[in-house]
Amino acid sequence: MGVCRVALGNMRVAIIGNSGSGKSALARQLAFSSGAAVLDLDTIAWVPGQVAVPQDSTVAAAAVEAFCTANPNWVVEGCYASLIAATFVHQPDLIFLDPGVAQCVANCRSRPWEPHKYSSKAEQDQRLAFLIGWVEDYYVRQGDMSLAGHAALLEAYAGAKQVFHSLPGPDFSLTKP
Repeated sequence: MGVCRVALGNMRVAIIGNSGSGKSALARQLAFSSGAAVLDLDTIAWVPGQVAVPQDSTVAAAAVEAFCTANPNWVVEGCYASLIAATFVHQPDLIFLDPGVAQCVANCRSRPWEPHKYSSKAEQDQRLAFLIGWVEDYYVRQGDMSLAGHAALLEAYAGAKQVFHSLPGPDFSLTKP
């Protein structure tokens, strides 16, 4: 994937999708080409230093708001529909990535070490089987981190939105017509 073209000025993008769908990769590309700040929602959705302990929803939503307010140009990415919805007051471009389960699993298997989530690559790899099960369950589970939850979020958002079934290529542009 090449560098995406983005409009200069107030770039605000919210990316949602399944684990392994390419949200982080696209966020990095957009940030690289625009200088925008990036917020990985995993960093605020969970209590720091705890394993699988969710952050209080009001605390997490306040962190999203603080990030969006502090940065004129930003990309927020994650699988948490309620936290993506917290960006809507700032009228972002909403991107929904849905490349299908096979691609999400392949991306998870090839994922580089994420030091902001795991203390080592070995620890990350120990949790891979759980992650793959989570990815596969996306299409049947309900709630904030499901296909149904993401589709409802997309449907409810009145702003600019795009759906991709693969990562956008180098001709991708957020520039408004």
